[in-house]
Amino acid sequence: MAEAHQAVAFQFTVTPEGVAFQLSREALKQIYLSGVSSWKKRLARLKNSILTGVFPGTPSGWLAVVAVTVGATYFGIDVSVGLIFRIQNCRRCLGVRSRSLLSALIFSSGAWMLGVLLRRQALRLLLSYHGWMFEPHGKTRPSTKIWASMVRVMSGRHPMLYSFQTSLPKLPVPRVADTIQRYLESVRPLLDEERFLDMEALYLLLKSWWATNYVSDWWEEYIYLRGRSPIMVNSNYYVMDFLYTTPTHLQAARAGNAVHSILLYRRRLDREDLAPVMALGVVPLCSYQMERIFNTTRIPGKQADRLLHLSDSRHLAVFHKGRFFKVWLYHAGKLLPPRDLEMQFQRILDDPSPPETGEERLAALTAGERLPWAEAREKYFSRGKNKASLDCVERAAFFVTLDEEEHGFDPDKEDSLDRYSKSLLHGQCCDRWFDKSFSLVVYRNGKLGANAEHSWADAPIIGHLWEFMLATDHFQLGYCSDGHCHGVPNTALPPPQRLTWDIPEECCNVIDASYAVARALADDIDFHSFRFVEFGKGRIKKCRTSPDSFIQIALQLAHFRDKGRFCLTYEASMTRLFREGRTETVRSCTSEATAFVRSMADPSCSSSERLELFHVAAEKHQHLYRLAMTGSGLDRHLFCLYVVSRYLGVESPFLDKVLSEPWRLSTSQTPQQQIKMFDLEAHPECASSGGGFGPVADDGYGVSYIIAGENLVTFHVSSKFSSPETVSVHRRAATGRTGLGTEGWRRKEVPTDSKEQS
Repeated sequence: MAEAHQAVAFQFTVTPEGVAFQLSREALKQIYLSGVSSWKKRLARLKNSILTGVFPGTPSGWLAVVAVTVGATYFGIDVSVGLIFRIQNCRRCLGVRSRSLLSALIFSSGAWMLGVLLRRQALRLLLSYHGWMFEPHGKTRPSTKIWASMVRVMSGRHPMLYSFQTSLPKLPVPRVADTIQRYLESVRPLLDEERFLDMEALYLLLKSWWATNYVSDWWEEYIYLRGRSPIMVNSNYYVMDFLYTTPTHLQAARAGNAVHSILLYRRRLDREDLAPVMALGVVPLCSYQMERIFNTTRIPGKQADRLLHLSDSRHLAVFHKGRFFKVWLYHAGKLLPPRDLEMQFQRILDDPSPPETGEERLAALTAGERLPWAEAREKYFSRGKNKASLDCVERAAFFVTLDEEEHGFDPDKEDSLDRYSKSLLHGQCCDRWFDKSFSLVVYRNGKLGANAEHSWADAPIIGHLWEFMLATDHFQLGYCSDGHCHGVPNTALPPPQRLTWDIPEECCNVIDASYAVARALADDIDFHSFRFVEFGKGRIKKCRTSPDSFIQIALQLAHFRDKGRFCLTYEASMTRLFREGRTETVRSCTSEATAFVRSMADPSCSSSERLELFHVAAEKHQHLYRLAMTGSGLDRHLFCLYVVSRYLGVESPFLDKVLSEPWRLSTSQTPQQQIKMFDLEAHPECASSGGGFGPVADDGYGVSYIIAGENLVTFHVSSKFSSPETVSVHRRAATGRTGLGTEGWRRKEVPTDSKEQS
């Protein structure tokens, strides 16, 4: 009970002699330090808000303008063309010298603010130029170089994380005719002539009533938060550890370093001390999504979910062997060092207490259908100890699972990455809190990974955090020779708090039903993750093309060899060149790509002809990718047109048709080296495994890939066992098809200009 008493600042006892008070100095000290820390954060946020609000101006710039103006006034030089004199005449209640000083101060502040606004507008106009995206690689025009220099000058010397937010241009609304034309072009390879003409006729019907409207938050609400199906597998995604190395095999030690590294990232994020991500080192990307990395939870609702985001959280929620714990992250106002965190996690691992009734599978509520979870939350978790414990989970900085299994890449086990992927994607369906912004999973052998909820942000945001965490853990914090975190643990720390529940039998039935739904979904997922080491981006670049375009065309070839036909293909592209931009779709199945794929099956086609078709297809893909990044994609525009048509109550067969088309091949590239905290070529053992996601269509594939280094590409291929149309891995010979896994990729020839290889 000692730790319980420490949590109370004072106690009192009523006696016949009066009221006796007992003060706890340690508790009062903790309250004082907590208050000091809270005010420090408030002041830091206020300072950052001021600095961001006046960007690209600076307080030192304001001081310089004031000094010059006051100095000029003192020497009788009027730099205001009479404005200071006019302001001075309006302040007759003060002395002459005071009026003169105040007038100079007001004029100089106004002039400085006007300069800030003009500079900000100029920066916004400069960032609205996207011609650099369409220039050939390595062939930058002089005008673009001049533009880049102007952007650097306008950006200042040391921008903070959110400095560029007010200077980023808004996502432009394309012309409806342009969007429809691009759509018709994208589906042309998939339609026969009669259906193609029918599609044009529906477009003419659409034009007769349409009026444009663009709303930025519809994507988050209608695509994510209004979905009623399980978010596990269907929406959430995962990221993996280093592919080849494990810094320590002690589970508690790895968790201690990883959590501490993540909290260092959060501290820098709160202070806006992270540099903005810049394209080509010049153009800033929107940082808006980073605001909700931490202290964020998806709350289930009957009609739609909502996101709960707190400004701060000082504890973690930890799951181990069916039990939930609360771990404080600060002591005496300071962040717990890795060795103390290791000790706390080891205490959880050593705790022999069994789960309470209903506790072991409680997290399955977050893995099943959303409506039963919303109803159960309202009925069983809105009061008493259940509410207190659920608040502890939902209001945690993030969620940690100390997993009982061992995972990671094992060259002697062909399916090691497959099992690793499935564990991170869905686990046991009840050992991750799928509603948290992300759940850190630490395995018994020291390997780790994360499962991330998708509504609050896209994968590059988690990727940014993940790169920082892995690099800080391995290269900065490190471990002792025995595998423990550095330092000496503070054994006086109170142990983690075990969360308690009072779950009735009716709620247990709801939990079991959600678990059954989630288990059936998880068991249906066919996953194949594999390394491709025969060549990488180094050899691909010899084709004088983009590695991403190369892989997208290769996927078209693999899919055609698997199914004998083409399908609508989704590739995710970011639109963070614009304020609050998220993603856009690149439709990779183009007429040019299908022409190349067909040429690979045509024995009469020569190598030079195939090479020409390949270059045309790659250039087309690059052009579509650039259009998507610069706000001229078609799918988000069509989606918003559909939403507005529903608001207006107008039926559009065209939009109904477009929005109902299944993405049977959904693809995404995992970004690499966003932060560049270490040299990957010098440390190839620290190559990332990337991450993956589930199939979007029941009869389709989900394909994620990461181009790590010059000679490594890692693929994550998902599909469903229940579909006779798909098979993720080639080893099932009974299907008679290669699948979209290892063999389907390896049979892709590499067209190059080399006579030896062509």
